[in-house]
Amino acid sequence: MPSAQRLTRWITPVVLLVVWLILGGLLGPYAGKLSDVATNDQSSFLPRGAESTRAMNAQKSFQDNDTLPAVVIWTVREGTIDRQQREAAARSLASLAGDHGIVGRPSPVLPSKDGRALQGSVQLRGDLGHALPDVLDDVRDTAGRVQGTETHITGPAATQADLSDAFAGIDGILLVVALVVVLLILLLVYRSVLLPVIIILGAVFALALACAVVYELAKEDVVRVDGQVQGILSILVIGAATDYALLLSARFREELAAHGERFAAMRATLRRSAGAITASAATVALGVLAMLLSDLTNNRALGPVGAIGIACAVVSTLTFLPATLVLVGRAAYWPARPEPPAAATAQNGAEDGAQNGAKDTADAGATGGDGSGGGEPTAAPINGLWRRIAARVDRTPRRIWASTLVALIACAAFSPQLNSHGVPVDEMFVKDAPSVTGQQALSDHFPGGSGNPAVIVADAAAARDVTRAAARTEGVATAAPVTESGRPGPGKPLVSGGRVLINATLDGGASSDEAKRTVERLRTSVHGISGAHALVGGYTAQQRDIQTTAEHDRALIVPVVLLIILVILAALLRALFVPVLLVATVALNFLATLGVSALVFQHLLGFTATDASVPLYAFVFLVALGVDYNIFLLTRVREEALVHGTRAGIRRGLTTTGGVITSAGVVLAATFAALVVIPLSFLVQIAFIVAFGVLLDTLVVRSLLVPALARDIGPAVWWPGALRRRG
Repeated sequence: MPSAQRLTRWITPVVLLVVWLILGGLLGPYAGKLSDVATNDQSSFLPRGAESTRAMNAQKSFQDNDTLPAVVIWTVREGTIDRQQREAAARSLASLAGDHGIVGRPSPVLPSKDGRALQGSVQLRGDLGHALPDVLDDVRDTAGRVQGTETHITGPAATQADLSDAFAGIDGILLVVALVVVLLILLLVYRSVLLPVIIILGAVFALALACAVVYELAKEDVVRVDGQVQGILSILVIGAATDYALLLSARFREELAAHGERFAAMRATLRRSAGAITASAATVALGVLAMLLSDLTNNRALGPVGAIGIACAVVSTLTFLPATLVLVGRAAYWPARPEPPAAATAQNGAEDGAQNGAKDTADAGATGGDGSGGGEPTAAPINGLWRRIAARVDRTPRRIWASTLVALIACAAFSPQLNSHGVPVDEMFVKDAPSVTGQQALSDHFPGGSGNPAVIVADAAAARDVTRAAARTEGVATAAPVTESGRPGPGKPLVSGGRVLINATLDGGASSDEAKRTVERLRTSVHGISGAHALVGGYTAQQRDIQTTAEHDRALIVPVVLLIILVILAALLRALFVPVLLVATVALNFLATLGVSALVFQHLLGFTATDASVPLYAFVFLVALGVDYNIFLLTRVREEALVHGTRAGIRRGLTTTGGVITSAGVVLAATFAALVVIPLSFLVQIAFIVAFGVLLDTLVVRSLLVPALARDIGPAVWWPGALRRRG
């Protein structure tokens, strides 16, 4: 090749590398800027058309500004509250009027029936943002001046402040933990100095690009970002980019051994890997986009944000990584070096001959094959463990798939025990949180629903009838209209647009199943009053509506995601039988994971319930990501089957992809496990379910169940494709 031509072919990888280095430098800061456009307002998580959402919107006409109530509780350890303490508490609360962030006058201080606690509240501005914790500290300091008492703050304001605190480390701690974990695993598994750094750099560039795109779209209100979506975006991009990079770099190493020349090796790598990588990314991107069908705001927010992240991961994998690997060449794998074709062939043949006999050597040992099957022969890497696993699957497929199927079904049998009725307030955070401690103190001395009453919006003419009906409802402690003073009780009701507000304090804790049943009874009671046009909202009603909506979303989105994946697999594998088989196995893996999670959550981690959206999130991630590994395996099996037949193709495909796919699964599981650094039960539950499910899929479903079933079924697995007619 002329020197000018040799020089020209270096231009593209150099330009791509320079472009990515510039983009990385310019876009890197956006990962830390997403918090500026993120909102953790709990009201934005509500279903759009639910009664509680309509009630919340109707409430706004009664307020000049959006407010957040903060409930203050004073308790004594021994004895009862005396008159001096009650007067001091009232003075301290009254002194807050007019302070920065305080709206209107604080409420009166009310004693508990047992005489051991006092309760009062202040309304805080709803637009305090990052200043909210400081304002709450001022309230706590002022209220804490009552001698001989312990002071707690709970209510929506305190909960929102604790959420902000929980998400405070999402820009730094989560990202650092995820990257360090991935880097350590790559160093241990691949024992290469440079390759893990290249892969991590590609993942960081993908995340920087994704964060920049999402930031600009969120700033223009095109997409919505909250702390939950922000954390999942980081984990999803790092995990996906690393997975795709591992597949491509492993295939490049294989092609380097076969071709010996880096540019020819990369062309073969992209030709044989780009389709599988793109199809895998499409399953995840379209899977998360299906969340747009949800009626829950935070579910819909994840759809476009997650798809953007996956797209950026693919772009980085197919541009930055090939350019860098071509420029670095064999040095990327140092101190290991890809073997030349002759050495690899000789060693493969010798090992197969020694371990599996002459027939196995003919089927799976010779790297070059017979060269007449219509495809270019490939070099199978030496991997003793996966060669033995593939041989075992080949010899006893029925025993393997039957035993793994029984084990998975046994695990799946426990899946109905997963309680997804919503996380109780005291389990929302996995570490001590002031709002939770305050809610426990409130529930110990006042009705469980104190601080989070059910809110009824009704026509003013029916206010008396609605109040009476609410008070008579089983599970309601008290019910009273909100007066012109801004507080419920006797007096002239506050009227706005011909409507009134009525607060109903429930006996049960605001997030309890008992309280949710009370809300259902309350709605039945007030809806039956002619001309009242009553709406029941408030925290408990919102939780009930979220639960109902989440159940509807699962019934709608789950079949849509399965159909999307089935279509992509059918197009990629040019068959119908094997895509149905793959979808069925990943669905079984999902149910088995839920079963194990139910046992772990209840008996080891102490969770009595999960967030209503956890099963849907787990399904989308596990099924879409689980199909990824089956795509990597089956595309390779198909490629080998075109040359060597289905039986040998299964052995060669499992042998050559086993190591890299298992490594990718371990990396992805560890990446999602990093979510546990955010002390929210929702993310901890998602972290466990996805991490365990990915490992189960990687080590059992993809490594044993799928290849054993395919081996037992034989060429018919490719029905109705032409490959089914080949041995």
